[in-house]
Amino acid sequence: MPLTLASPAEAAEWAPQEPPLTTPWTDDVSPDNALPEYPRPQMVRDQWHSLNGEWEWAPAEEGEEPPIGRSLDRSILVPYPVESALSGIAEDTDRMWYRRTFAVPDSWKGRHVKLNFDAVDYTADVWVNGTKIGAHRGGYDRFSFDITDALRRGEDNEIVVGVHDPTDSGQQAVGKQRNDPGGIFYTSYSGIWQSVWMEPVAPAHTTRVDLTPDVSGEKLDAVVRAAGAGGATAQVTVRDGDEVVGRASGEPGSRIEVPVPDPHLWSPDDPFLYDVEVALKRGSKVRDRVESYAGMRSVGTEMVDGVRRMTLNGEYVFQMGPLDQGYWPDGISTAPTDEALKFDIKAAKDLGFNTIRKHVKVEPDRWYYWADRMGMLVWQDMPSMAHNPDQAARDRYEHELREMVDQHRSFPSITQWIPFNEGWGQYDGARIAEEVKRTDPSRLVTGASGWHDTGNGDVVDSHIYVGPGDPAPATDSRASVLGEYGGLGLRVDGHEWSPGNGFGYEMVSDSESLTSRYVGLTAGLQRLERTNGLSAAIYTEITDVENELNGLWTYDRQRVKVDEPRIREAHEDLIAGRPVGGEAELPTGEHSLRVTTSGHDDRYIRHRDALGFTSVVDESSSDLLKQDATWRIVPGLADDTCYSLESVNYPDEYLRHRASRVRREAPDGSELYREDATWCAAPGLSGSGVSLRSYNFPDQFLRHYEEELWLAGVGGPEPYETAQDFDADATWAIEEPWAE
Repeated sequence: MPLTLASPAEAAEWAPQEPPLTTPWTDDVSPDNALPEYPRPQMVRDQWHSLNGEWEWAPAEEGEEPPIGRSLDRSILVPYPVESALSGIAEDTDRMWYRRTFAVPDSWKGRHVKLNFDAVDYTADVWVNGTKIGAHRGGYDRFSFDITDALRRGEDNEIVVGVHDPTDSGQQAVGKQRNDPGGIFYTSYSGIWQSVWMEPVAPAHTTRVDLTPDVSGEKLDAVVRAAGAGGATAQVTVRDGDEVVGRASGEPGSRIEVPVPDPHLWSPDDPFLYDVEVALKRGSKVRDRVESYAGMRSVGTEMVDGVRRMTLNGEYVFQMGPLDQGYWPDGISTAPTDEALKFDIKAAKDLGFNTIRKHVKVEPDRWYYWADRMGMLVWQDMPSMAHNPDQAARDRYEHELREMVDQHRSFPSITQWIPFNEGWGQYDGARIAEEVKRTDPSRLVTGASGWHDTGNGDVVDSHIYVGPGDPAPATDSRASVLGEYGGLGLRVDGHEWSPGNGFGYEMVSDSESLTSRYVGLTAGLQRLERTNGLSAAIYTEITDVENELNGLWTYDRQRVKVDEPRIREAHEDLIAGRPVGGEAELPTGEHSLRVTTSGHDDRYIRHRDALGFTSVVDESSSDLLKQDATWRIVPGLADDTCYSLESVNYPDEYLRHRASRVRREAPDGSELYREDATWCAAPGLSGSGVSLRSYNFPDQFLRHYEEELWLAGVGGPEPYETAQDFDADATWAIEEPWAE
């Protein structure tokens, strides 16, 4: 169990600074509650010792000697980065010192002591009791030192950590951090920003457990990596609750095949996890034991109805998710609490998403643990470089990329690796995509997300704002995904990082408009699923981030901006293959279609000189007008589950859209005409009646605007797409025919 440590004796007492915005968890943070949870859920030992809490801190100068045995006069709360309000510092400095004292429990006597850092940005030099025990470079990977020989038993010990982080003035992987943040780039985070902790281990101990499910083979492939394990055997046991499912043994470092008969598959709908125990044994004696878990699932691409699709457990599942950048107004890179850490995953789940793209950032292991537990597919980006890298930076980048893959290869939620985003720092993309795939063939690899496509990998990935646009189609060998789209922005008073200065790729006026526009974009994905072979889409984004106002939640996680049930229903329709917004039935035969907009409900759809209009029709109207306002509802020319509207007085001519204007035209024999003249019925947007969605543009509806009929999407850039009265203008009442 974790032990309580004394605060630094001479440093000023920690106090949080005031963040631009507070989250629901800001006030829960204290020296006694600084992320106290066990930080490595995939390799758990019973005994450990958290070093999170108050440390002494001071800025540093290049070449300065470490403050060994010397107190620092300021206090910082670890593991919150130095720039954050929760750290108590809230300053931007590229060099710094950390110092604290600690005691080793007497019960650890006779064992080795490991000092674990889950992430320090960017370089870390570490001393224990004046002895330099090691150094590390890399802002996103965890590292450990065996500090046994440097310890003083029965008395306090001292840790000193020196950090240097040049952020984007260096060439290292930084993701979205910038020294001069603005636009789509954000505040930097430096220093210790994930948990620091200690654990006792036997001389022979497990250092990593790699678990790869083999669903078709009904087994779990395990590689147990260990230190000091000469002559030892690794035994891996898989359990379903108290029941042993399978057990197998082998040499550390070798592949151990553990049978998992008739596996219970992991998926977003059923995130079932097996318990896994790993024991290092010499003879019958257990030298080390760790607990883990595994999800049995397969990831790949297959031809489905002639289209290359992404699959989960051998089945095509449309992957719909938000971009998740993992920034916080109070902790910047570090969620204030474990409840906060899992909030964005739960928020995405509650909105009906089944996927998250973790964008150019690597999270603490507990984030992936919650994704595993809650059932969320994760596309994991490698944090990008800000500049064109020299050879040394390329070597370092590839080392850190391998570390990211190796350290996260056992999380079942991660289904895809993305080495590069939008060309940022990109080089040798095809080679690197191949190397990532060779390193981990169990997952999909996108060589480059957005542009500068590498021409290989499992996925071709497009970015289109606002979109959804016309992404690159699937090929015989690669699935098509929309790696970013959307970016609809909404200001929420009292919940902006910098009031009045935020932006979105398209601003909307209120929650209702945002919801309707979003649902429309979601419907548009169904067209791309059919026409471009789209297998997945990532919407920008789950929360606002600093001056980006395009979140479905505000940056402070205090307000959801959209109608959650409507968004969830749209996602459920999309994933299930149902028309987004639902289906309705129309009566066939001759009918008239009446406007439902208040003050105009005496008007009907009619054609005039071939163009579509609405006009007032009543008993005194001419026979010609009554005929123009009567339509024969027939099975859709492109899809008989939808409908086409045939003119009564111009038989074999149909209401179709062309260049967004709706008109009566005769068929020209083309598939495009048949699609343009096909309308799919949906429940009326205004709550009654029926709305007519375009077959080939399912995010757009038949709408009247200033008497004219248009194909319109809610909130689009054209005058006839205004959100005002859109739902009523696009809702029709089916009436008895005016023509006799």
